[in-house]
Amino acid sequence: MSSRSRRYLVAVSLFVAGIVAAGAVAWAVAAVTEPAADPLETTDFTLVEVTSGEVGSSIQLNSVAEWTPEPAGANRAAGVVTGVQVEAGAEVAQGSVLYTVDLRPVVIAQGNVPAFRDIGDRSVGADVRQVQQMLTDLGFYRGEIGGEAGAMTVAAIKAWQKSLGVDQTGVVGAGDVIFVPTLPTRVALDPELIRRGASMTGGEQVLSALPASPDFTIPVTDAQAGMIPAGTRVEITSPDGDVWTGFTGEQTRDADTGTITLALSGEDGAAICGDQCSQVPVTGQASLASKIVTVETVDGLVVPSSALVTGADGQLAVIDETGGRLPVTVTTSARGMSVIDGVDVGTKVRVPGQAK
Repeated sequence: MSSRSRRYLVAVSLFVAGIVAAGAVAWAVAAVTEPAADPLETTDFTLVEVTSGEVGSSIQLNSVAEWTPEPAGANRAAGVVTGVQVEAGAEVAQGSVLYTVDLRPVVIAQGNVPAFRDIGDRSVGADVRQVQQMLTDLGFYRGEIGGEAGAMTVAAIKAWQKSLGVDQTGVVGAGDVIFVPTLPTRVALDPELIRRGASMTGGEQVLSALPASPDFTIPVTDAQAGMIPAGTRVEITSPDGDVWTGFTGEQTRDADTGTITLALSGEDGAAICGDQCSQVPVTGQASLASKIVTVETVDGLVVPSSALVTGADGQLAVIDETGGRLPVTVTTSARGMSVIDGVDVGTKVRVPGQAK
């Protein structure tokens, strides 16, 4: 081939390459500058009507209620238990009868000094002061609460004994009273020791004091714990079918089992069970059906959450049947539905992802 022919072929090749390159650049520019397809135009959708309704979410778990009793008093009476006057978990006050031994009542009274001796005329001490305070609270004594038993104290003791239906000796036996530091309080008697027909010799630890309410907890898994932040409301069904309200608090993890436990508390520090705590058995754990409200229920206008779109300015909106954007605000969302403001009930909005 001559040099002239070779020069001609090179020129033709360069010309073709230039045309190809120019075409590629033009295609790239067109691809970049062409507006993106509107998803509202390209995505299948169906129309859903805005309706009135409610949105909320909850999970069903079991709460555990358990009392934490502490030793409170020992029996000093000797004989046979002839009656039990208080149920486990009952609240008792100054002078309440707990049980009877040989038909003689054993009462509870407030005081830090345990009963250890008989108290009668000329007895002196802090335990005497405790008896005088009990007699005063019960309306039998109007004298000085000074810890020294005289004629007025003896007369008050006799009046008190008469009210109990026992011999009026004027002496409070060591087995007649169990002193506890605080009254009123909830108590539990040891059912193995204090029962009709049981023999008592004195010295048995029979009385436990209970806190104002049992402890309430919820055992959960890791996944469940992530859904239940502190402050979540819990509706607890009591043993008698009442509904108690608690709120979640601290989470603790058992190092051995890995179980997470949520502590529950009442509103503003109040007892979850209120004045119905006696429904919770004193012994063992009570498992109570509970509804954990993960999203509080809200009433309003409801649409599927998938109907919501976000504009470039961050404004949420729904798309009506004509393709127009209607700005809205979302009050709450749960389980794929949202409560919104900004549109009228009956408005038809687009929900993408479904066949036309």
